[in-house]
Amino acid sequence: MHKPLTPNSPMDYFKEGAEIEISSDEDGFRGAWFAGTVVNPPAKKRNKTLVHVEYKTIMADESGSCPLRETIDVVQLRPPPPRERSRTFQISEEVDAYYNDGWWEGVITEAHENSRFAVFFRTSREQLEFSENDLRLHREWINGNWVPPLEEENVKNEEKSAVDVRSVFSEGALVEVSSDEEGFQGAWFAATIVKSIERNKFLIEYKCLRTEDDTEFLREEVDAVHIRPYPPETVAVDRFHLLEEVDAMFNDGWWVGVISKVLGRTSYIVYFRGTNEEMEFDHSDIRLHQDWIDGKWVMASQALEL
Repeated sequence: MHKPLTPNSPMDYFKEGAEIEISSDEDGFRGAWFAGTVVNPPAKKRNKTLVHVEYKTIMADESGSCPLRETIDVVQLRPPPPRERSRTFQISEEVDAYYNDGWWEGVITEAHENSRFAVFFRTSREQLEFSENDLRLHREWINGNWVPPLEEENVKNEEKSAVDVRSVFSEGALVEVSSDEEGFQGAWFAATIVKSIERNKFLIEYKCLRTEDDTEFLREEVDAVHIRPYPPETVAVDRFHLLEEVDAMFNDGWWVGVISKVLGRTSYIVYFRGTNEEMEFDHSDIRLHQDWIDGKWVMASQALEL
């Protein structure tokens, strides 16, 4: 396991020979992380910090004898996440599934026999079955810390209290909803719970999205895996920092991204891995990214307290 990194120096890890995971911006590979190593450490070039890397599972030739090497923006890199030696996964947990030589983020939707699970991938709208050996708990690398942190090995997951979605998503509750529609993937939209339809399924009404004729707010039936409570207010942030994970308000939704450049005290460039785009945002249109994990909102500053 890698030693914890100090929050103020997340780039200190990317030294020559360091093991890493790489996100790709090529079509068909977005949303996945691939194992690699650092060939040359970070170097500034044209307002970007670039790192020369070598993939472990992607080859440059058809014979499979020469690993692919690329020069990548540092915002597309992270250390390999820690992983529990054994773990019992639960329905609605966010996981990474090993598929096509990389780790792809998804949500567990079904538990099958022989420790196999169905995983739904929002980006491709596919559902595939995996052995628990090919799954790991999804983690984000935020300010040099893994969120959530590695679980204590002596704590059995089956003893952890499950979140009752019906009590969290009660009628009238303010929530955020993720969408599978083309052009909206990777964003969360404010909504309210209208009513519970069936087990783990709800009728919701969006706060900003409207019907095609613009006469009323849009209503949809949504599975619980696409719903989370509305994030709580955080302590006011005076300034965001390079490589800090944030949500940016765009097209009526919150899109998760990474600060790739600080332009001043009130404006930033945010990089979105899902689309390989960079956009400029004012300070007021950015919030600290939080994850809804095991019925709790978790930020990087709270990670070590769990």
